[in-house]
Amino acid sequence: QVQLVESGGGLVQAGGSLRLSCAASGGRFSIYAMGWFRQAPGKEREFVANNGIGGTTDYADSVKGRFTVSRDNAKNTVYLQMGSLKPVDTALYSCAARPLIATRHVADFGSWGQGTQVTVSS
Repeated sequence: QVQLVESGGGLVQAGGSLRLSCAASGGRFSIYAMGWFRQAPGKEREFVANNGIGGTTDYADSVKGRFTVSRDNAKNTVYLQMGSLKPVDTALYSCAARPLIATRHVADFGSWGQGTQVTVSS
């Protein structure tokens, strides 16, 4: 299985931006669909965005138009550019990988990173 390490989280004011990175190792990155998920305290983990092997993207309605997911296969890295951040975006953000087909479902992804905390202050 591929190993994943996220970075780029932090504390930001509402309206600000952050870029999260997820570096993959131990697998052939180009055949993995990548997903971003988040989990706020007391809530279930939820889908944020995904990026398929062909560069297709999908977003949760709550982040559409504010977040952009992209990947660089040469660097084995997927990114999540987050803009117009809101306090409700505060969560632990994790990336995940699964072979070939991108989905929105937590249970479909077999490889997970440890996560990076994003805190948005009002």
